[in-house]
Amino acid sequence: MTKELRRLSILMLIMFLALFGSTSWIQVINAEELSQNPRNTRALYDSFEVQRGSIIASGTAIASSVPSDDVYSWQRVYTEPDMWAPVTGYINPALGPAAGTGIEQAMNSYLSGTAGSQFLSRIERIFTGQPPRGSNVALTLDADVQRAAYEALGDLEGGILAIEPSTGRVLAMVTSPSYDTNLLASHNTDEVNATYDALVADPGKPLSNRAIAGDLNPPGSTFKLVVASAALASGEYTPQSTFPNPASYVLPGTSTSIRNAGGGTCGPGATVTLADALRLSCNIPFAELAVELGDTAIRDEAVKYGFDRSFELPLVSTPSSYPRTIMDDAQTALSGFGQGQVTATPLQMAMVSAGIANGGVVMNPMMVDRVIGPDLSVQETYDSTEFGRALDQEIADELVAMMVANVKDGAASGARIEGVDVAGKTGTAENGPDDPYSLWFTGFAPADDPQVAVAVVVEGGGGQGQSGSGNTIAAPIAKKVMEAVLGR
Repeated sequence: MTKELRRLSILMLIMFLALFGSTSWIQVINAEELSQNPRNTRALYDSFEVQRGSIIASGTAIASSVPSDDVYSWQRVYTEPDMWAPVTGYINPALGPAAGTGIEQAMNSYLSGTAGSQFLSRIERIFTGQPPRGSNVALTLDADVQRAAYEALGDLEGGILAIEPSTGRVLAMVTSPSYDTNLLASHNTDEVNATYDALVADPGKPLSNRAIAGDLNPPGSTFKLVVASAALASGEYTPQSTFPNPASYVLPGTSTSIRNAGGGTCGPGATVTLADALRLSCNIPFAELAVELGDTAIRDEAVKYGFDRSFELPLVSTPSSYPRTIMDDAQTALSGFGQGQVTATPLQMAMVSAGIANGGVVMNPMMVDRVIGPDLSVQETYDSTEFGRALDQEIADELVAMMVANVKDGAASGARIEGVDVAGKTGTAENGPDDPYSLWFTGFAPADDPQVAVAVVVEGGGGQGQSGSGNTIAAPIAKKVMEAVLGR
């Protein structure tokens, strides 16, 4: 072999190896990333030609593909679509950039059979002559709990997130108003676009997943749990630490006064304990406490529970926010009872309760249990993971006792369940001088063996403007969700 021929052979070999390596990278290593790319419309159109896998909750398909009688091979069909819309989302390449949402979009590579882990399965189906088929995605959500949450929220605007404290497994995710995902899965492009445009224009924002995203609300007094946690964790406060108990409090450096919800002092006496201030949900003692702690300590504690962080469940949440900029004492005082610039999702406030319930350990939230192949083999499993420790066990126990008192003999009585110790905290958050309140509850049950932590937000004052409260509207909703988990 001549030198030139040898060089040409080596060059051809290098080019072949480069081509083989690049195609292998694209088809195996990078396949999942490419299929998830929203600009990859081919992967989305393939979903019409492939029997897409089902989305499963409690052993039943809530999204599946059935044979189509039009130019496409398969039609996506959703069961109880309004109830499951924030979970399943929809998929339809006719909508372009808005082609997919929810689990349909987040787990698209598995549902369409294009995930890197399914490469060998695709090869096997080619050799055996079987048609391509996606895998099923089994969720952690409980259909009974989801239904209880959906029915409890009813026509009210808001969101609910229920989670298992020890694992982070999401048990229910509900938002209202909702929408019919089947209308967005239609193969009639004109009808789909008209429906989508109407949903976008709807002032109720039905496409918004209020449980984990959307326009976030101030958490109101539910945030007092984070402030109390920061105080106890500092080692400088106990549940019996006392604070001045005036009927009004002037925000430092301003002429603005704040009051407790009842307008008077926080119970009788010139001072009030931290435990009683939480039990009676008084604003002034927590404003005083927040100023003493300082915004840095409160921010650091909030971050331990997940504030200022987006989570992939695999649905992507909007970060709840405690301001990262240094605040003056007036703004810090407002943050002490969840007002000012503090905002949160139900997911975040459920994580706060779940972390306290779990002995101070906050778990990462998760929605997917496993991926099941067309041959019923388990292709992927998902394990629980820790986000981090927010509190030591003994301090968490103190906070649990304070939250139980809040339900048993305090401001969260609307969440009581006969024969069960429920731990909880309500919130009635202001949005503006004349705007309706945002009504909250977060808590868990049973207090001594937590099976579920839940957070509820009801927007628009629950239809009662500034007359409703977290205890009268949000707490009873949360009670029904907890009862569903406990089988009551």
